[in-house]
Amino acid sequence: MTNSETPAGAPADGFATRAIHAGQHFDPTTGAVIPPIYQSSTFVQDGIGGLRGGYEYSRSGNPTRTALETQLAALEGGAHGLSFASGLAAEDALLRAVLSPGDHVVLGNDAYGGTYRLINRVHGDWGIRNTPVDLGDLAAVEAALLPATRVLWIETPSNPLMAVSDIAALAELGHRRGLLVVVDNTFASPALQQPLALGADVVVHSTTKYLGGHSDVIGGALILNDDELHEKVRFLQFAAGAVSAPMDAFLTARGIKTLDVRMQRHSANAQAIAERLHAHPAVERVYYPGLPTHPGHELAARQMSAFGGMIALALRGGEAAARRFAESMRLFQLAESLGGVESLVNYPSAMTHASVRGTELEVAPNIVRLSVGIEDVADLLADLEQALAAL
Repeated sequence: MTNSETPAGAPADGFATRAIHAGQHFDPTTGAVIPPIYQSSTFVQDGIGGLRGGYEYSRSGNPTRTALETQLAALEGGAHGLSFASGLAAEDALLRAVLSPGDHVVLGNDAYGGTYRLINRVHGDWGIRNTPVDLGDLAAVEAALLPATRVLWIETPSNPLMAVSDIAALAELGHRRGLLVVVDNTFASPALQQPLALGADVVVHSTTKYLGGHSDVIGGALILNDDELHEKVRFLQFAAGAVSAPMDAFLTARGIKTLDVRMQRHSANAQAIAERLHAHPAVERVYYPGLPTHPGHELAARQMSAFGGMIALALRGGEAAARRFAESMRLFQLAESLGGVESLVNYPSAMTHASVRGTELEVAPNIVRLSVGIEDVADLLADLEQALAAL
């Protein structure tokens, strides 16, 4: 799917046009091109119950959040978008809407550590069971399904090892068994991959990452088509209160407007870097779906319009080399998170994935993850070369 193609059910406008204009109407009072930030906790009523535009209190609804939710739905070609205080808050609301004690979740065996922690430890304490499995092995996925399985949770590309899962095939399998099929689309972003068009039921995002794009806001989102499920999740969003604040919603919407062009630059830079790393003698393996040697390369080429800005690499020198490499970078700043315009380096074993040590989701200690930014690629390559030379 290319960026110019329109998913089923999406507006006729192209992706970049939707990203800039969906939900972002000019202010009718002043003509301001950018919608105002409704930095208000409450709204005056025209008599008891006389709500202006349906707004009464910003936990239940706020015009700035509504504008972002409209924008999010348009990006993924969905009927409904919901904006949360974080990606994990979005995941939590969805899981509580669809699961009861005794239910079971199947998820990838290289899922994001925070997602696994939420499912295994937080929801696990309330009687939710889970089975991690290789999502690239459809027979193994089917074997992991139980009578109590309710959710098939897909993350593609995965964090941090960039495994690519076949969304359409997994959705078909999940639907045969009556499961809710959820896709975490954070790494690809809707600029490169649109899971609802491939059969998924729900898309989840950490909008902190590529959607916000500037490392200055925390947020999460769900996009879906099912009206009944939307109402269940919307109720939990209101009742539990993990909503995005007006300023956070504004910053996310602002970031989204440049998503299409940013993802093109992220992808181009990452491709050049992956190819250079692949040829370096200090590097044991590069995990990037844009390389023909990646086992998911052909699937990613069909399922995505480009290969994204995330790379993982395994260093031949083991843990010591990985730590030294991560701490020797200059332009690549050592920090958690990803998807911003600036390049970041992360050591998953002790940072983003420390919570899954000792489980089958544990990340090997010689792995380093790169979030490739949109700086001049020659400068990024020089930074990598000097860090590798220090090993």
